[in-house]
Order: sequence, then C-alpha cells, then structure tokens
Amino acid sequence: KIQIARLLARHIPDLASLFIDIGTTTEEVAKALLKHKGLRIITNNLNVAAILPENESFEVIVTGGVIRNRDRGITGEATIDFIRQFKTDFGVISVSGIDSDGSLLDFDYREVRVGKAIIQNSRKVFLVADHSKFGREAMVRLCNIDEVDALFTDKRPEPAACNMLAASNVDLYVADEVMDENHEK
Repeated sequence: KIQIARLLARHIPDLASLFIDIGTTTEEVAKALLKHKGLRIITNNLNVAAILPENESFEVIVTGGVIRNRDRGITGEATIDFIRQFKTDFGVISVSGIDSDGSLLDFDYREVRVGKAIIQNSRKVFLVADHSKFGREAMVRLCNIDEVDALFTDKRPEPAACNMLAASNVDLYVADEVMDENHEK
C-alpha cells in the first residue's frame, strides 16, 4: 500500500485540489502527499484528516456526516451533499473488489454513494487497489472501471484484467514495475 501511494503521489501536482475517500490505502496516499505544496484536500476519512495538517501549506476540509467507528470514515446524506458543493482536480478512491466485467465493488452501500459523489465531482479519478482486489467479490456496485482515469496497484493484473483496463482507456500504474525500473527494491 505504501508503494502504491508513493506512485500515485507522483501524479498529483503541487497546488492541486482533490478528494480522498475512505480506506487504508488512501491513508497511505495522504502520507505520501505530505511533501507536496499547497494542496487543497476534501476528505470523508478522519484518519486522512489527521495526517494532512502536518503540512502547513495544505488546506484540509472534512465532510460532515456519520462517523463509522471501525475506520473513522464519514458517510451519509450530509457527506454526499457536502461533496456535491465542490469540483476538484482529482478524486482518489479505493474499492473492496474489481469484478471481471469491470464493476468496482464494495461492501457498504453508504460508502458507495459517497464514492459516486466523489467520482461525479472530480475532473480525474484515480483508483488505488492492491492485487488482492481483482476478482474479489462484494455486493454493492460503485461504478464501472471506465469511469476511472487511472488505476494504481502493486502487481500487474492478469492479462484479461489488463485487456479490460486498456479497452476502458484506464491508465495502469504498477508499483512493482516502477520499483524494478528504479532498482528501489
């Protein structure tokens, strides 16, 4: 997750605006962004909100809503209404599963509704998902992979998944391959 986050952070320019949603990988993204300058971040993740103020040049905005005890994520109608007030350069999202038909899946209906609002209000959507998410089943559909601009993962997916990403015009960034190129292992 740390390598995925570092890879994604390279694609966020200084002074950008972004949504960061719920998830442990998105929390690593927050840490990886700390050396940037002047970011404006809206989040429904209290863990992300606690990390980002370490950089005094950041403006961090926390959504309203109901806090989930298990992960300090914020969901609900108030969260969705709040997100809809903004249009950001980037939306950084995570999912519980990626189905073979390209469906992005999760377990929590309320979290999915917030994710949809983030996607609709972001100019570019970056998905962070480690290799274990491919083929993992979950019941609630967030969207199709073609609504995402780029996928950041740790290991190259199976050929069928790579073909699906290419057919959907989703840029694929693989942390293992970047590490091999840079001899960082």
